[in-house]
Amino acid sequence: MRTAVTFPRSAESPPAAPAAVAPAAISPRRVTAIVLVLSLAVFMASLDLFIVNLAFPYIGRDFSGTSLSSLSWVLNGYTIVLAAVLVPAGRWADRVGRRRLFVGGLIAFSFGSLLCGLAPDVLALIGARVIQAIGAGLMVPASLSLLLASVPGPARARGIGTWSALGALGAALGPVIGGGLVQLSWRWVFWINLPVGLAGVLLAARVVPESKDEHLRGRPDLAGAGLLAAAVGLLAFALVKAPDWGWGSIRFDGLLLAAVACGAAMVFRSQRHHSPVIELGLLRSRVFSGTFAASILYYAGFGAFVLNSVEFLTGEWHYSAVRAGLAIGPGPLMVLPFARFVAPRLAARVGGAGRVAVLGCLVNAASQLLWLSQMQAHPAYLTHLLPAQLLGGAGVGLAIPSLLSAGSAALPPDRFGTGSGVLNMARQVGTVLGVAGLVAILARASAADPLLTYQHGALLITAFFAAGGLVAAGLLTRRVAAAASPARPAATKAS
Repeated sequence: MRTAVTFPRSAESPPAAPAAVAPAAISPRRVTAIVLVLSLAVFMASLDLFIVNLAFPYIGRDFSGTSLSSLSWVLNGYTIVLAAVLVPAGRWADRVGRRRLFVGGLIAFSFGSLLCGLAPDVLALIGARVIQAIGAGLMVPASLSLLLASVPGPARARGIGTWSALGALGAALGPVIGGGLVQLSWRWVFWINLPVGLAGVLLAARVVPESKDEHLRGRPDLAGAGLLAAAVGLLAFALVKAPDWGWGSIRFDGLLLAAVACGAAMVFRSQRHHSPVIELGLLRSRVFSGTFAASILYYAGFGAFVLNSVEFLTGEWHYSAVRAGLAIGPGPLMVLPFARFVAPRLAARVGGAGRVAVLGCLVNAASQLLWLSQMQAHPAYLTHLLPAQLLGGAGVGLAIPSLLSAGSAALPPDRFGTGSGVLNMARQVGTVLGVAGLVAILARASAADPLLTYQHGALLITAFFAAGGLVAAGLLTRRVAAAASPARPAATKAS
């Protein structure tokens, strides 16, 4: 049974108007077209999050003297800005028009991709990635809220499965596609987005209906978004630099304290602002807050898993970029069928998406333990790595759509944009923490026993997946009668 959070309205936010197009009036064929167009956005954003992994050696070769920790900010800079933009963008989409923001995000993302391919140095590349991240931050929550608003109830679960499956597929296929493109040039890793982005803009204008909440007022909390970005960025920077500085050093402890202070200030503003970066009323729903926490842990494991796989194959087994991408490929092929068909059917049989999310997290943890037991310095792909890759792909297909379905079920219609922004922010925050933690481990690689480093990485990934499963088991698996949770007190506009 769905558990929804109800929000008493203030004068700033009277009852929501109906969507511009009633979902029930949309034909099944158009529903399919809408889901595919909107899924294209999350596929692009997720693909770009991980496609640069295999480009790291090539970028480093072009920009000589750049360390792995510096290159990691090509990935982490994108992820941190994306995490900070998602929630304000979701609220803005609810207010000014979800399709309008979706198309604007696609345009910004494509422009940032063009600049990435033209970047003359690492700093320019990181700056262009920030523009990409802003575009992705606009289009991703708008795409999910458009899906929730436009697709009728019976088809919504399947639509969410497709949307989340293509997002997971994009992330997992990043190294596969990247491995081929870097043979031309690492710059094509970014330029490949241009034709896809143009097609997305044209199709969205043609098939996706506009929708918004006509009664929302006020600007999103941009200062709160900045504090969130600072908190996540400081924490990630501390984790990346910890091996060089020392885990108990003054600089490390100082960055941790600064991250906590920024996070506390963001929460304080969220209690007072009319359009906060995190709407605390949503988090009073046990299902929604449980999904948020489990998603952070799960995506920390997922982000670290993708990077660890690439680094192991190219470093320990000395695979080329193309061969490494092909070696990773079978896992992603498991994602779509499990997300689209297996996960919804299991949810109907076992009593809800939350239980399938637990299963998915545990399957991913088991895949890492399997790989850990088989890991060796000499290549043995078919017998040692492939079984773990296939098991891991199945876990991704079970976990990601189920987490998203569980969280979306707790959202009232007028919070589709805001809530989807929060859920997607959890994805990005988790990815930043997972990648930063893995980079900290890889930075301590020993020439005498490099295999041990990757084994420690696999242990970290296993711990993240298992922790996500435990949180999901504790908060998402109980049958709870629909209950209302009060929103935060009437907001006082912050300066």
